[in-house]
Amino acid sequence: MKCIIIDDEPLALELLEDFVSKIPYLELVASCSNAFEATTILQTQKIDLIFTDIEMPDFSGIDFIKSLEVKPLFIFTTAYSHYAVEGFNLNAIDYLVKPIPFHRFLKAVTRAHNLLQLKVDEKTPIVNSQVTPKFIFVKSEYENLKINLADIKYIESLKDYIKIHTHKEKPILTLSSLKSFEEKLGKSNFIRVHKSYIVSLKHIYSVQRNRIIIDDNWIPIGLNYREDFIKKIDN
Repeated sequence: MKCIIIDDEPLALELLEDFVSKIPYLELVASCSNAFEATTILQTQKIDLIFTDIEMPDFSGIDFIKSLEVKPLFIFTTAYSHYAVEGFNLNAIDYLVKPIPFHRFLKAVTRAHNLLQLKVDEKTPIVNSQVTPKFIFVKSEYENLKINLADIKYIESLKDYIKIHTHKEKPILTLSSLKSFEEKLGKSNFIRVHKSYIVSLKHIYSVQRNRIIIDDNWIPIGLNYREDFIKKIDN
């Protein structure tokens, strides 16, 4: 986390600089004696965290934070506790009252670090080929039908077509191969058990030797698929 310190008291700056140096994930970019110096830094560099005093000549820490259009995370450091309510109303990470003990400093920066990590995780796209979609569209006759994957019990291959069995009485027939349809389903809830069948694990009623029972239907388990299927249900 790149941070800056703003304080008009040299001793306060030195103390915070020492604290920052003890935290492995903090990188001190600049120590500023006033908010105007800090503004210049923010215009040229990306800063993740600001430590700022409140009572400073010309421009208070509170006014400085209010002036920022894009606000990094910030922690107030001050000798006066009566600003606490206003500080937290601005969504300060923490409010540290001088003299600041190291354990309070550490608690504040840990909170800031965790919050920043959450923000990073939210912006990071999740790429996972095993994630199963909630629904798919299939072309049947002259329309595209939306099918919730949770409703699919099993899929049966019929040469150039597949038959999708759901909770509805009439199966859905669509032009597709079982292999290409298998790729659409994902692998968390469905498994190929035969050259002609894919089943939904959640709809299996029982497994009896070389067959699976779903509702009143018996679905064969092919020899080439049996080992993978047993491993899947064992897990």
